[in-house]
Amino acid sequence: MSGGQGMAGEQRDRGFGFETTTAEVLEGVDLTGQTAVVTGASTGLGLETARALASAGAHVVLAVRSADKGAAAADKIRDDVPDASLEVELVDLTSLESVRAFAERVRAKHPSIQLLVNNAGVMYTPDERTAEGFELQFGTNHVAHFLLTNLLVPSLLAGAPSRVVNLSSGGHHSSDIVWDDPNYDERPYDKVSAYGQSKTANIRFTVELDRRLRDRGVRSYAVHPGMIITDLGRHMTRDDFAELKSRASRGPSGGLPPYKSVESGAATSVWAATAPELADMGAVYLADCQVSPDAAPWALEPDGARRLWTMSEELVGETFDW
Repeated sequence: MSGGQGMAGEQRDRGFGFETTTAEVLEGVDLTGQTAVVTGASTGLGLETARALASAGAHVVLAVRSADKGAAAADKIRDDVPDASLEVELVDLTSLESVRAFAERVRAKHPSIQLLVNNAGVMYTPDERTAEGFELQFGTNHVAHFLLTNLLVPSLLAGAPSRVVNLSSGGHHSSDIVWDDPNYDERPYDKVSAYGQSKTANIRFTVELDRRLRDRGVRSYAVHPGMIITDLGRHMTRDDFAELKSRASRGPSGGLPPYKSVESGAATSVWAATAPELADMGAVYLADCQVSPDAAPWALEPDGARRLWTMSEELVGETFDW
């Protein structure tokens, strides 16, 4: 990969941390000639991630749900990066039919892809279902991205060395996968635990995807972006925030961290996508532009990652034996 990924061994410790921005991560990185796909690219972290990658020369596919919001996002990026190479593609992650159609279009246009950032997500939603009947957070945050990623694997293999970045959260500590009832068909719905389960799934998927594809030049990373004020929190109530603080106080950090700017929140995603110091590793949990020791005990465990892969194939009705 041009730019930074071929320079393993250089710049092992660039002093990055909590306040590092996307601009600092991309200093000296050239992504010219590379194609990046970013889901949820119309607002917040996805928009900043797309803008940052475009600023380094990548052609960026903005995967968005709304054509109007996608066009507005492209305009906003071009205000900052006038020569940005962008395209807007529609995908509704609550519909696997939409995911399949999106992946078919993108593969046809881009037989070679170097970066896939699975950024889109929902948080603390009411008890709702996707088109296929999955619990909304698990279906959107994990199942749809599992399918989308696998459908784009041929392009990622053709573009290798390539990377997949899955947005997780420190909220994954709220729940492991509940294997016998991931969609809350039998148990009472708990939106906090449902969110945690979906974010654990993002990490477990990262682990198994990396195991299957690392020898063919595709690495994957799970990212905790930190606490940022974005549209992701639109469903949170005052009581939800109080519950979040209470759970965080019992976690490894002993409480909620300070808020980050959007530029710092997106920095770890961009670092995961481009950092030369990550070229020889994968299946790791990242935070503050560092490999983080704060993953829950179950999150990086390989047997559970393989189990999730098998369950996810059953849920989407398709097998991916890479």
